[in-house]
Amino acid sequence: MIAVVFSGSRFSDWRLADKRKIITGFRTMGINPYLHDERFIFQLLNKNNNLINYAEQIKRIYFFGAGSSSPERKEKIATVFRQFFINAKVTVDHDVKASALSTFGDGKGLIGILGSGSNAAYFNGKRTSDNNFGLGYILADEGSANWIGRMLLKSFLNETMPEDLLEKFVARYPLDRKVILDKVYNQANPTLFLTSFADFVMENHKHRFIKSMIHHGFKLYIETYLLPLTKQYPDMTVNFTGSVAAGYEEWLREVAQRYGITIGTVIKEPIHNLLKYYLNKN
Repeated sequence: MIAVVFSGSRFSDWRLADKRKIITGFRTMGINPYLHDERFIFQLLNKNNNLINYAEQIKRIYFFGAGSSSPERKEKIATVFRQFFINAKVTVDHDVKASALSTFGDGKGLIGILGSGSNAAYFNGKRTSDNNFGLGYILADEGSANWIGRMLLKSFLNETMPEDLLEKFVARYPLDRKVILDKVYNQANPTLFLTSFADFVMENHKHRFIKSMIHHGFKLYIETYLLPLTKQYPDMTVNFTGSVAAGYEEWLREVAQRYGITIGTVIKEPIHNLLKYYLNKN
């Protein structure tokens, strides 16, 4: 039996399969070695009945997650998984590689992520290139759900949100300055709070303020992430994964086209193609 896991900051998608047949699929809370220690991760695994029931039967685990980039953070995940899945060989890698495998397979190209966070890289068919883009939810993540949430809250606190949108916002969220600042700066996992406004933004995406904000986020993303990569690796296909890329695909393609960038495949959740890829390898 194999397990394939794709984890963002909000949740982890799991698929368990045996003999090319899917046994089960489910979600847990996101697993991020930047945000979570070994004890937290082990407790999270031990709360899921599917994982408890199949733990000893799983022989290989392929885990891909936000924050799992450095050898130290990869080892943090691998150590916990080896303790919980005692018979499994564990592979841990970054979510960017998972996105590349899910859209390119063993092919080459540029892969972009616009989901809870944002990132981009060149993929040579085996590994993604190192980059300086993954600076996290405070310093980067342009165009992502986290960034959009930050901009929305900033407009609320600075009183620049249009009145008609403000009425909808305050009717939906019982928030004030004190609560917002506490959730962002004092409480654990602020990214979960910042990305929690994704549904509100989607429901109001036709509003001129929201549309302008998302377009601006895409411009920042393309200028920061894609343009340097397209100059370094010209004539490469650009594929995307992530909820923001898929949810606002038409706008993303439109903004990219202004910069002379044509986007290929866009998928919301890499887990489905990622599972197919590893089923063909095992």
